[in-house]
Amino acid sequence: MGLSDSLFDKIEKKTNVDKKTIYELAAKLQNGHMKDEKTIREIIDTLSKMTGKKVSKETSDKIVSKIKNDEVPKKVDKYF
Repeated sequence: MGLSDSLFDKIEKKTNVDKKTIYELAAKLQNGHMKDEKTIREIIDTLSKMTGKKVSKETSDKIVSKIKNDEVPKKVDKYF
């Protein structure tokens, strides 16, 4: 069952992120090789643009390193 267009309309209104961008990011996450630095950097760049938050080279490098070295917590629900 796909997501309805009205849901995407609501998301786009709140975030200024269109349906195509959401699907592209989902495909990268689903099909991407999370040990591939290029894929990780593309995802970081996409999320940065989506959120309007600039990610410095230093921060990006740290994120890439953490992901490639499996240093990302498996259960993030405890952080919220």
